[in-house]
Amino acid sequence: MSYDLMVFAAEAAPKKREPFLMWHEEQTELGEDHSYADPAVTTPALQAFYANIVQAFPAMPLDEREDEEEDEDMTDTDYTIGKAFIYMSFPWSQIDDAHATVTRLAGQHGVGFFDVSSDIAETWLPDGKGGLYLAHAD
Repeated sequence: MSYDLMVFAAEAAPKKREPFLMWHEEQTELGEDHSYADPAVTTPALQAFYANIVQAFPAMPLDEREDEEEDEDMTDTDYTIGKAFIYMSFPWSQIDDAHATVTRLAGQHGVGFFDVSSDIAETWLPDGKGGLYLAHAD
């Protein structure tokens, strides 16, 4: 198991809870016609977020991403990059640092943040002042 977080282009996602969860499901079906390892396919704000986050949490090499074994021993982060989102799978050993860093960088770059692995699945949106506000949770 991994600790999963997602950032997204706030303008592309529905603001209300149920439509947002449906949008999230659609995004993670990976039906877009491009490589999900190329940051050039996403928005400028998400590209800037990615450029910062990989400095702290290096990307898993592509040959390891295709390995179907459980990720209990993973040390790098698996990034899945769509046109309007970046889905990140972190090792559980990095949960605190990953959450703090993603929260800070999401606010800094003005992108939304969905705490996929949280029990209450909080969704945060940019507040326009370099931070985030809680939009909804279970």
